[in-house]
Amino acid sequence: MTDKLPREFYLQDTVTVARALLGCVLWRRRRRELLAARLVETEAYLGANDAASHARRGLRSERNESMYLEGGHAYVYFTYGMHWCLNVVTQESDIAEAVLLRAAEPVQGVESMRKRRPKAKRDFDLMSGPGKLCAALDIDRRLDGEPLDGDRLFITGGEAAVNELDIAVSARVGVEGAVEAAHWPLRFYLRGNRCVSAYRL
Repeated sequence: MTDKLPREFYLQDTVTVARALLGCVLWRRRRRELLAARLVETEAYLGANDAASHARRGLRSERNESMYLEGGHAYVYFTYGMHWCLNVVTQESDIAEAVLLRAAEPVQGVESMRKRRPKAKRDFDLMSGPGKLCAALDIDRRLDGEPLDGDRLFITGGEAAVNELDIAVSARVGVEGAVEAAHWPLRFYLRGNRCVSAYRL
């Protein structure tokens, strides 16, 4: 295991963080069990001026309070009445920018992930979406506000650097109501990776 990403990593520009997280490994410790997944898809959300963000126009509530923490914390929220989603908070405190972790590739603890994702017929579909990722890794509101350099939830650098040519870019998914912001090219994913949320054979 490589070292945990330092807090300074998360204080960079949010788009830079979203791209740099690709290939990094997300770790989830559950008592004696340690699960790991390689990040293959992310989306950047740019705070008050981003109509697709939970912090658009400076909105602040109990739900999104963790977005206003200093970069390097988790923002976990519930959506569609059924799914948890994990975001990496970026920037200085009170800026409320974050990166949604959209998809990941199983690395360690696959059998445990399968038990929580029985509908996944193939391993590459275990975490091929933000809700699936949280279900497979047992991530929910208990981890909202969790430091990402702690013991229960942390991120380490990837074993090999990701080539910029291997990063594909598109508009974000599921934010059609955000008018112009719906078309911003803020979704990043590893080209050709079967674990990404919109991958088709």
